[in-house]
Amino acid sequence: MLVSVLSGSKEIAVFIQGAIILAKLSIVPVWTGYWGSKIGKSNTVPCKVTGRCGSVLVRLIPVPRGTGIVSAPVPKKLLMMASIDDCYTSARGCTATLGNFAKATFDAISKTYSYLTPYLWKETVSTKSHQEFTDHLVKTHTRVSVQRTQAPAVATILRVFIQEK
Repeated sequence: MLVSVLSGSKEIAVFIQGAIILAKLSIVPVWTGYWGSKIGKSNTVPCKVTGRCGSVLVRLIPVPRGTGIVSAPVPKKLLMMASIDDCYTSARGCTATLGNFAKATFDAISKTYSYLTPYLWKETVSTKSHQEFTDHLVKTHTRVSVQRTQAPAVATILRVFIQEK
């Protein structure tokens, strides 16, 4: 879980209470995934995700176990707080604006929960096999024959045209 806290107040006690309330409301679940084998605890982001804030665009890329977090200091701290052990990052835009850089990273981390990867799919069990449906269609199907005939008006026009020649 990761928390984003942005608040302001003139008194410290009010500021702390506001920050606590905002932090509790801003908790975001984070999916972690595997790269390669699924042995042990999941260690990286489940897929490539991109976050954006202002001109800053941050992309998180999954990597193998043991690579570590390859990132600038700001996203590295956020990724460590989100319990992501291995991750490549790619950033574009004015990353010197640390507020936007941190928010873009937070946005990318929060987007990990929005992807439904194949290992999270519910397994569906078919009640009937496809062969049963095919057998039913073969039994109940009746052939319909369609005979094509020319319209009488067209036939009359053709006869008149041929007789005039």
